[in-house]
Order: sequence, then C-alpha cells, then structure tokens
Amino acid sequence: MHSFPRRAITKEKPYRINFVCLGNICRSPTAEGVFQHLVMEDGLEEYFEIDSAGTGSWHVGNPANSKSQDIANQHGIRLLSRARQALASDLEYFDLTVAMDHSNAADLQAMAVKDEHEEKIVLLRDFDTDPGDGAVPDPYYGGMDGFKNVFDIVYRSCRALLDTLKTDVIR
Repeated sequence: MHSFPRRAITKEKPYRINFVCLGNICRSPTAEGVFQHLVMEDGLEEYFEIDSAGTGSWHVGNPANSKSQDIANQHGIRLLSRARQALASDLEYFDLTVAMDHSNAADLQAMAVKDEHEEKIVLLRDFDTDPGDGAVPDPYYGGMDGFKNVFDIVYRSCRALLDTLKTDVIR
C-alpha cells in the first residue's frame, strides 16, 4: 500500500479528496460517487469533501457516461457530478489526489509546483487488494463488461481507501 500524507480528520477540517482520470466522465466520477456512497453508509459525510476531475478538457460540463451511470445505478449509487478539468490549484486544495492510471498520475505530477503536492498524488489501485498493473482500465471501448469491471475495481479500492482513512477520523 502506498504511503501518503495523513492527518486528523474532523468535522471542522474535513478530508478533501479528488479522484482524477482523463476525461472525468467514466472512472473518476464513478470513484467519486462510490466513495461518497461509502462515506454516507458509514455516517461520515461531515468528515469528507469529495470531488473528481479530468486531466483533459474535452468533456467539461458533461454528466458521467451513461454506461457508468447504469452500472452505478444497479448498485444503488448515483453519479451526479459534472466533468471539470483538474487545475494545479487542486493539488494545493485537496489533501489527496487519486489518479486512475499511471498516465493521469504523470500528468498530475507535471502540474505539481511543490514537493508536498507530489506526495499527495496516489493511484486508486494502491489501495486495491488485487492491484494488477496499478491502473484502473479505461472502460470506454470495453462495452458493458468494461464498465462493470471498472465499477468492481473502483468499489473495492474505494472501500479499502475509506477504511484506511477512517482510522484518522476524530469524532
């Protein structure tokens, strides 16, 4: 498991987490929605601020891909975010920036202006019990099976990430 900067998480200082993929319509909005769902199930919504973004600007303003939404809806999870492009200032604002693949992580690292920004960038699959090559695959051309596979990876990884962060929550 990857190490990353940790701190106490309180209602007064919620933990800010940003999930990032390429276009912010498939993987990262799925991670945002799943993580938000898990946080709410655990009654911790006051302790987290959750967002997502894309390294590219092609889909800014668009909702999550309909296939991503369909798979999430089958699990009782709504993907409500609208695509936005990741900004260098996000690396300052968020406590943790969670990239979906190595290319996204490299793009984020290139945006980092401080060493502590780079330390905040991790791969989602760093938290996966079965990390494979470390990347959440892009489901866009994989049909519904690709989207289901991504959902399963994201759910498993977000559960492990939240379980890790819960140890820092001070109620």
